[in-house]
Amino acid sequence: MTERFNFSDLRELFARANEEKSGDQLAGIAARSERERVAAKRKLADLTLDEIVRRPLIDPSDDAVTRLILDTFDQDAFSAVRSTTVGEFREFLLDDATTGTQLQPLQRAIIPEIAAAVTKLMSNKDLVLAAAKIRNITCCRNTMGERGVLGIRVQPNHPADDIGGILLAAFEGLLYGCGDAVIGINPATDSVETVSAILTALNRLVNAYEIPTQTCCLAHIATQLAALDRGAPVDLLFQSVAGTEAANRSFGITLNMLREGREQVLEHHRQRDIQWAGDQVMYFETGQGSALSAEAHRGVDQLTLEARAYGVARAFQPFLVNSVVGFIGP
Repeated sequence: MTERFNFSDLRELFARANEEKSGDQLAGIAARSERERVAAKRKLADLTLDEIVRRPLIDPSDDAVTRLILDTFDQDAFSAVRSTTVGEFREFLLDDATTGTQLQPLQRAIIPEIAAAVTKLMSNKDLVLAAAKIRNITCCRNTMGERGVLGIRVQPNHPADDIGGILLAAFEGLLYGCGDAVIGINPATDSVETVSAILTALNRLVNAYEIPTQTCCLAHIATQLAALDRGAPVDLLFQSVAGTEAANRSFGITLNMLREGREQVLEHHRQRDIQWAGDQVMYFETGQGSALSAEAHRGVDQLTLEARAYGVARAFQPFLVNSVVGFIGP
């Protein structure tokens, strides 16, 4: 007996093609059997990349993230792969003859939904192989992303935001050779006074020992900017982001806030007496499950929403993007 599966739209097709995830099951959009998952993957493999671009999973008229994605992708570069199917694109990425030099011009042509689609057809080994061909070099006080470099964040959190305790923990992490990516603290209290004190102390530590790294206090973006207005030194501006406008709203942010915050920090950097390696000043955190928790997933599966969150991050030239699967900060 032949079993047939029908998918009402791309959103359902994407969700059914996803690997098993408890979040998709909770949302009621996951494949109902392994057969249905395989059928969805096969149909997804035959989609052209152009079809994915032309049929947004979330209507751009009522979602700022979709508008950002469609307004910022490289349509000229996309023309070279427009008629390629998702399956063919997977084979191109995994081909031994395909190099990072060939992939680099396509970077801005691949919208998050295309990245999500091809990921659904890849194993973990495939993903490692494809990612190994790609270099994204970022620069703030130092440089990250070069081949052979393992960047590590030191996170000297303190339950009472005690400055002495934070500095001791940071110093210990540095002694282990960690902290080149960032010294970043999650404050126990999201207040301007606390954030200002932490940023000032970390800046003093970095300057005193001439440490080639950058610092950050992972409070809400509004709190960090208020601390900046009071004279606190901001290296990286942090914010949790998500893959839909509604989910970002649940974090208390808009895309305009991110744009304006980035410009304020860049201007702040121009006024500081520091030799900056580059102007990538944003630090983002994403996490599968955040949109579902906020009841803002819009029927889109978790992998695709995570790719869209990375699409948000990419638009603001981040220095770091940190993925926290299963949990998202405030």
